Amino acid sequence: MLRGETVTLRPATAADVPALAAIRAEPEVRRWWRGGDDLAAAVTADLADESTTVYAVEHHGRVIGAIQWYAEDDPDYRHASIDIFLDPSVRGAGLGRDAIRTLVRHLIDAHGHHRFTIDPAAANTAAIRAYAKVGFRPVGVLRRYERGEDGRWHDGLLMDLLADELR
Repeated sequence: MLRGETVTLRPATAADVPALAAIRAEPEVRRWWRGGDDLAAAVTADLADESTTVYAVEHHGRVIGAIQWYAEDDPDYRHASIDIFLDPSVRGAGLGRDAIRTLVRHLIDAHGHHRFTIDPAAANTAAIRAYAKVGFRPVGVLRRYERGEDGRWHDGLLMDLLADELR
């Protein structure tokens, strides 16, 4: 269990699937975190992915989202990548920033990571602002990076953070 200033991160379990699927169903989240018609199955698949570690994000004892990470372990390219989604009802309270900061600090201290990446949709300006507040910087546009539910390709924004840049 990882404790931030206002959030707690704990390994997500099958018991969290209904809450996380409900958050993923919120239109403001689903736009960026699709998952098909069965969001419970999508969350369950995320939890079963052995290459990814998924934490439930809690605030005052309530699951408000998830944050996950995976590592590139090739010693010449080693880094950790993260993703996060939160319930839109808690947006603007700094909880996402706290969750990201808490996870990154853990990855530095416990796993020795020095570099972190995140790749939001280029149109997801709210997420990009939140990541920048933690210290992530734009690296470049990933052109036609992800196919949207509309069937068209959309750009992503690669952002990275070095351990000594964490705010």
